[in-house]
Amino acid sequence: MRKAAVKRATKETDVAVSIDLDGVGAAEVATGIGFLDHMLDLLARHSRIDMAVKAKGDLHIDHHHTTEDVGIALGQAVRQALGEMKGINRYADVHLPMDEALTRVALDISGRPFLVFRVEFARDKVGSFDTELVQEWFQAFAMNAGVTLHVETLHGTNDHHIAESCFKGLARALRAAVAIDPRAAGEVPSTKGTLGG
Repeated sequence: MRKAAVKRATKETDVAVSIDLDGVGAAEVATGIGFLDHMLDLLARHSRIDMAVKAKGDLHIDHHHTTEDVGIALGQAVRQALGEMKGINRYADVHLPMDEALTRVALDISGRPFLVFRVEFARDKVGSFDTELVQEWFQAFAMNAGVTLHVETLHGTNDHHIAESCFKGLARALRAAVAIDPRAAGEVPSTKGTLGG
């Protein structure tokens, strides 16, 4: 079973995450940040990864620590759930439209974390959520999941749509990359024979 649970407690946040890579996209999310909850809910739905995320953080300061630490914990959970990564597709890419917004996401479950994030927002906030925190979340997730991740918005004027296309694009790429290829069951998808460095 490709499942994992991660707890992360610091002076800034207390985060608990559990996932099932072979789920149906069920989500139970409560971070105290409405916009982040919305993004994580659609991440679960479109990746078909069951996800429970609970976080309490220093929201009286801002949303930064909670957003980042949720990305860290979720990335760690994905990495743990993948185990030895035998049989996975490993690579995936998608062009994700969200009304006028279009984002390209490419993913390699390589064990070598890297993020290229080419996304511009017109405003500082969507509601009360700082748009700069979208990149912070993706950075935390990629580094801790051990994935090479490229995210680039090609078109977009509505910041909510742009952010949503990023998360939905990641969801669809994850869904494809973590899927088991029946022709390669039991094989690590690398000429090295191992992934992770």
